[in-house]
Amino acid sequence: MSLGTIQINRLNLFQGELSEVEMHFLFIGLGDTNVGSVLSMSQETDLDNDLGGSDSVLKTQVQAAMDNAGQNWSASVMPIAAETDWQDAVDFAMEVTSCEAIVLTDEITAGTDIEAMQTKANNIMATYMRPVFFMCAVRGCNTETETWAAYTTAMAAITDGIAADSVAVVPYLWGHDLGTLAGRLCDSSVTVADSPMRVATGPLSGIWSNKPVDSDGAAISMAYLTTMDSNRFSVPQWYPDYDGMYWGDCSMLDVDAGDYQVVEHLRVINKCIRKIKPLVIARIGDRRLNSTPASIAENKTYFMRPLRAMSKSVTINGLTFPGEIRPPESDSIVISWTDNETVVIYITAQPYTCPKKITVNLALDLSTE
Repeated sequence: MSLGTIQINRLNLFQGELSEVEMHFLFIGLGDTNVGSVLSMSQETDLDNDLGGSDSVLKTQVQAAMDNAGQNWSASVMPIAAETDWQDAVDFAMEVTSCEAIVLTDEITAGTDIEAMQTKANNIMATYMRPVFFMCAVRGCNTETETWAAYTTAMAAITDGIAADSVAVVPYLWGHDLGTLAGRLCDSSVTVADSPMRVATGPLSGIWSNKPVDSDGAAISMAYLTTMDSNRFSVPQWYPDYDGMYWGDCSMLDVDAGDYQVVEHLRVINKCIRKIKPLVIARIGDRRLNSTPASIAENKTYFMRPLRAMSKSVTINGLTFPGEIRPPESDSIVISWTDNETVVIYITAQPYTCPKKITVNLALDLSTE
């Protein structure tokens, strides 16, 4: 004989929303107010109150980011003292905040600084399984002693031979360049898959009509900006007979033929990592993921969920705004068991093509009706 019993279990199928840190950047630089604190900022923040009333490079870049990001901008900002090592500041900040990118506003002077940032990005990924990329700046042209030719040659030595696919370098030509690019990358009217080169996003905000000059009094030209771009610096640009200032590629210091030579490719794959990570953790020790064909098919659908969300397009009045990646195919995910306890999952995300060089050929049609 027995007594009747029931048991009701609340199951978690992990179907909820996945958190996002995209377009939230961490700015670190010298400051004299709130030193050592990680500040949360938005469009309503009073920079004079949080970063002090005096001018600073950090404050200038944060203001430029705020001006160029538009609505719903948010960022973390950490002022540091002159004796503080930026790497120690990053380690501290990683304990209290998450971000998509780390922006170091104080000028670097050598390729070893870039290599240190790449190493730090790798260490953060190893420690927290948190993908980030770095943005940093080099000095502008010395208007007393340097010509543009001498300046571009000196700067080329900093990035020459450097392999760092998680670092972008911006020259301080106008003085607010780094913050402007950081803000443009955080414009919520576009996605992480969009290039800062996108003209339809609008011109850069800020003062850009005062072109910097060299020791000969010559204003910067597109020829020297092109040279800096070829040396893998991220620089602004303009188009003849077209109003406004715009940006070029945000170049990452990846190797030739590398997949992550531009920031939008890196941002897309980093977002995929952040989205898939919690789904993977939730499957640890769960026998629903096993080596049977039915389980593999079911879990391919499960792990494909972030890719489907990122691939959603919207069509308005016949105009299609594509998703961040192409819709995944059946072979976009492959699940392979290497032994009874170890599974390897291969996932591919395919970005859309993007026109950055457009050629138009015009010809007369002189045929008669």
